[in-house]
Amino acid sequence: MIKVFYDGKCGLCRREIGHYQKIAAPDDFHWVDITEDKDNLAQAGLTFDVALRRMHAQDQQGTLYKGVDAFILVWRHLPRWKYLAPFIALPVIKQIADFAYNHFADWRIDRLHAARCDLPVATERQDS
Repeated sequence: MIKVFYDGKCGLCRREIGHYQKIAAPDDFHWVDITEDKDNLAQAGLTFDVALRRMHAQDQQGTLYKGVDAFILVWRHLPRWKYLAPFIALPVIKQIADFAYNHFADWRIDRLHAARCDLPVATERQDS
């Protein structure tokens, strides 16, 4: 079972994960809302701050993926999306996807910090 760590307080994140949950096979994923489940974060070796900055997923062997690599892992196990995963994984396409996702994720976290003073302040701008 693949563990997917996501920000359940982010409307965009919730909608995207909700879509994945609807189309995923019931036993393929364990969806972990990082705002509600700190135990699974600790077991994966993640801090809340790090998990908040990028989506993370952990495969059955315990390997942790973040950002675009996490999306590729998830998409490989979803109907229709499994066809996008190998394309995004192509070297040049992946570099572009990493660049775009990292900039979007940094913008999102900056916006979150501005809106919510209860969030921890990250020590690094980008953990890519």
